[in-house]
Amino acid sequence: MNKAAEKTSQQFESIISAPMRSYTLAALDYYQQIVSAQMDAARAYSDMTIAQARTWLDVKDADSFKKAMESQQKAATDLMERMKGDSEKVTSISQSFMQESQKMAEETTKKAVESTKQ
Repeated sequence: MNKAAEKTSQQFESIISAPMRSYTLAALDYYQQIVSAQMDAARAYSDMTIAQARTWLDVKDADSFKKAMESQQKAATDLMERMKGDSEKVTSISQSFMQESQKMAEETTKKAVESTKQ
């Protein structure tokens, strides 16, 4: 391979191929974390719903009805706290990915500018 072709190949690798692989890896990590967070949330919400349904099935008199209502209020509070935590987790994951992507874009741009100067 002649020197010009080799240099072009190296530039292509450093400016296009390597950054695309890095970005793709970061994107896959991001999607894996988001899907995992969603699956965890779905499981927790399902568990809460089933537990609450079981509580209501145990209602047999006024006292058990009162306990079920209290349980319902606590479940609603717990659900809101869980949803708040889940949204904060997703926001954190997304912000981290955005910052990482921005850093990669800046590095790629810097490399491209440097290689065009050569």
